[in-house]
Amino acid sequence: MNIGLIAHDSKKKLMQNFCIAYKGILSKNDLFATGTTGRLIEEVTNLTIHKFLAGHLGGEQQIGAQIEQNEIDLVIFLRDPLTQKSHEPDIGYIVRLCDMHNIPLATNLATAELLIKSLDRGDMEWREMYK
Repeated sequence: MNIGLIAHDSKKKLMQNFCIAYKGILSKNDLFATGTTGRLIEEVTNLTIHKFLAGHLGGEQQIGAQIEQNEIDLVIFLRDPLTQKSHEPDIGYIVRLCDMHNIPLATNLATAELLIKSLDRGDMEWREMYK
């Protein structure tokens, strides 16, 4: 499975901790992330991550293009609903694309954990048929 990882600045540490906790599951999949988020995850997990540009430099659009091409199977976008800065990726863009292309999307830790555990159980195999 191809997993997209994005985090607003205030959620990057949470994303690192999530990836540490689920490193075993994540390591069995192909990971894609915006530049800064990907680098920070790699630093603490040694997971191999395909890094796009930083979100504010176009990384969000690059992941969006992957979603449009049906090349991303699941997106975890840990967002800060209260203090998003203007330079941070726009959650609305990713949500619209995921809805249009039937891609599971988590925007908070609780949903991210549900999706990653579902992936581990094999509940996401339907994505292979969807392709």
